[in-house]
Formats: sequence, C-alpha cells, structure tokens
Amino acid sequence: MRDKIVYLAGAAAIVIFARDIYVIAGLPEEASQGIIFKIIFFHVPMAIAAMLGSFVALVASVLFLATRNFRYDALAVSATEVGLVLLAGNLVTGSIWGRVAWGVWWAWDARLTSALVCWLLYAGYMMLRRAIEEPTQRATFAAVFSILAFIDVPIVIFSIKWWRTQHPQPVFWGGGSFPAEWLGVFLWNMAAMVLLGAVLTMVRLRQEDAQRELDAMRRMAHAF
Repeated sequence: MRDKIVYLAGAAAIVIFARDIYVIAGLPEEASQGIIFKIIFFHVPMAIAAMLGSFVALVASVLFLATRNFRYDALAVSATEVGLVLLAGNLVTGSIWGRVAWGVWWAWDARLTSALVCWLLYAGYMMLRRAIEEPTQRATFAAVFSILAFIDVPIVIFSIKWWRTQHPQPVFWGGGSFPAEWLGVFLWNMAAMVLLGAVLTMVRLRQEDAQRELDAMRRMAHAF
C-alpha cells in the first residue's frame, strides 16, 4: 500500500511540474528583470521544501531522544538528506539569479550566507553519522546535532528582516505581490516541490529500514 502511495505521489509531482513548466514558459517576462525572474518558481519552492525537511528532522530527532525508537532516527536522516539536496538546488538557482540580477555569482549577503551555513551544518550532520559506527551512539549524537543545526533555520528565514540585505524582501510577507496568473502557478509548483521532497524522503526511509534489517542480520550471524 505504501509503495502505491509513493508511486502515485511521485507521478502527481511529475505531472504538476510538467504542466507548470509549460505554463511558466508562456508567462510574460518580468518588467525589470526579464526572463530570469521566472527562476523564482523553482528557487523559492526548493527553499520551502528544504526548510520543511529540516523541521521534520528536528521533530524526528526530538522523538528519538525521547523514545529511543530507531524509526525516528531513520526519518531524521532521510529528511535531512533530501533537504540537503533541495537546499543545494536553492543555492545554485539563487547564484544563477544573482549573476543576472546583481552581476555576480555570489554576494556575502545575510540571506545567502546564513543559507550556506545551514547547508554546511546539515552536511556536517551527514558526515557525523558516517564517522560513528555504533548505532545508538550515532543516532544520539546525530539527533543532538540536528536540534542544534535547526537554530540556523529561523535565522535563514528572518535574516532579510533582521539585517540590511542585498537580497530582495520576500514577495508574500515583504510587501510585494504576484500577478494573479503567476500566483496560481507558483503555489502549484510549491506543492509539487513539497510533494517531491516527501516522496524522496519516503524512498530514502525505505532504504534506511532495509539497511537496519541487514545490520540486524549481520549481528545475528556474528553472534553464531
């Protein structure tokens, strides 16, 4: 049953993306930035999906520390890994956008810098897991690290409100607005990106479950 849900959700995300790309291609160019502004339809949804992944990892890490149930540890690492990929996509699309809008690939702007730090923190989480072999110790250390790493997430979100920044203010809560025909496409694309992140997390979670079963079988074999 879970496999069917994953397949259906993945298919739905692909269909929405295909439809949105077709619609986005036909939208008029933005008045001041031209065609590059359309990257917002992917840049922002990737950031939102990545932040949601970080929140799922936070909750799963807290639940692991409270229950010592390794299922939560598996969910935490799965959500973190997918979120890391999505955040990398956000940084890349942001650099492309900045190259056209600002004339540089990178600026040590508050939003960009805090997002890069966030990516490095969660990359460090993945490295920490690989450095510790004992499962309980690895899961415990990783859970604590994940909770601490999440501190940077609200900094990323509110950095453009707290400091003077080259990054533009957010469209929806910074005083800006989308044309009506753009808003619907943006929301659909955001839903598709979140759905894709959920699908990838479920696929990665299945891999973690399989790996835990193999580890248990190896321990049993060594015991004999």
